[in-house]
Amino acid sequence: MDTAKNNLFAKFLIVWFGQLISNIGSGLTAFTLGVFVYQKTHSATSYALIILFSFLPSLLLKPVGGVLADRFDRRLMMIIGDLGSALGLLFILGFTISGNLAVWQIYAGAAISSIFAAFQNPAYKASVSDFLTEEMYARASGLMQLASSSQYLVSPVISGILFSLMDIEYILMIDISTFLIAVLAVFWVRKSLTPTQRPQEKQHFLSEMKEGLLAITDSRGIVVLITLTSVLCFYIGFLQTLIGPMLLNLISPKGFGIAQSICATGLLVSSLLIGIFGGTKHHVRTLSLFLALVGLFYTLIGVSTNIYIIVISGFLFFFALAFVQTSLEVLIRQNVDNEKQGRVWSLISVVTQLGYPLAYGFAGILADYIFTPLLMNHGALASTVGRIIGTGQGRGIGFMFILFGILVVILAAITIRLKSVRSLEQGKASVI
Repeated sequence: MDTAKNNLFAKFLIVWFGQLISNIGSGLTAFTLGVFVYQKTHSATSYALIILFSFLPSLLLKPVGGVLADRFDRRLMMIIGDLGSALGLLFILGFTISGNLAVWQIYAGAAISSIFAAFQNPAYKASVSDFLTEEMYARASGLMQLASSSQYLVSPVISGILFSLMDIEYILMIDISTFLIAVLAVFWVRKSLTPTQRPQEKQHFLSEMKEGLLAITDSRGIVVLITLTSVLCFYIGFLQTLIGPMLLNLISPKGFGIAQSICATGLLVSSLLIGIFGGTKHHVRTLSLFLALVGLFYTLIGVSTNIYIIVISGFLFFFALAFVQTSLEVLIRQNVDNEKQGRVWSLISVVTQLGYPLAYGFAGILADYIFTPLLMNHGALASTVGRIIGTGQGRGIGFMFILFGILVVILAAITIRLKSVRSLEQGKASVI
């Protein structure tokens, strides 16, 4: 029995490794295009729009991708998604080679890749329940977070170096090749592993989505966790969008890449710890404690212009975030039936990640037109808040981070007190 489990985990690792390489490639492109657009426009709004177009189409289409992941072979859906995502990069590459690359073309190519990611991501996440037994979920979650964090850990350093050595088209070609590696990894496993047979009734798409929705809304605790995650994603979206403009006012693109990678190392360390040791058994306590720490370190990122303080706070922020994400995922996963995992996770992704496009859409506008003017040398808050955190470019963004970090700490204090959340610990979700 142990040998069979080890074989399944080994096959999971092959797929995981392909996704790791693909995420690194995607991080190279995301970092390079972001710096390119910011240097060209000097606008936090333009920088934020790249992230928005990379994210929103995938978010809106994930319910469809989730139903397909439950209807068809999840490994086949991953192959289609990865190949389609490469098409968006080819779109940008074509205009880059022709010498006519414009900002709107970058937005369009990012949107194309995002559309196909909607089919790949739910299938990848749901396939964990096909490969592994329940006691291995936490370990798999840690490894998946590690692969996801690679685009923030490894990619920025490589991108910062490559950006000064080669043109954008070569970086795009590297990313396209990493998608092909991911496809080959999934294809290899698909040939040697019989697809999991899930009992199916020929239902309409909307009926299957409704089943997934009921699996979520029947549990008060899961609804609370989804709401909490959505709010947290909103705050993280602001950090993800504005950390670049804030740091690019303090250091060079190469320095920004190094700083971003060091910060993401926190997620690497904690994800490795979870992947090796499997996390804790007290997921609700872990969730609340590390959520409070996430808020604290979020605040510290905005307090100072000292790059060392920012980087250390960013490292600790990501270290704590992995424990929050793992606790949320395990609490939800152990309260949802496997045959509904694809549509459930796609619906959860849509609802929870609505915070991201809201942040991407408003972050640049709030930074450029409200918070930055408040903390310029003669701004309305220059003589009060400015005396503590400083004034000038980027300090308005820092003030936003301080405010949002405080709100995250408040969320943590509320979460630990909710009985509906604590009931999820034993897999006994309270019914609404």
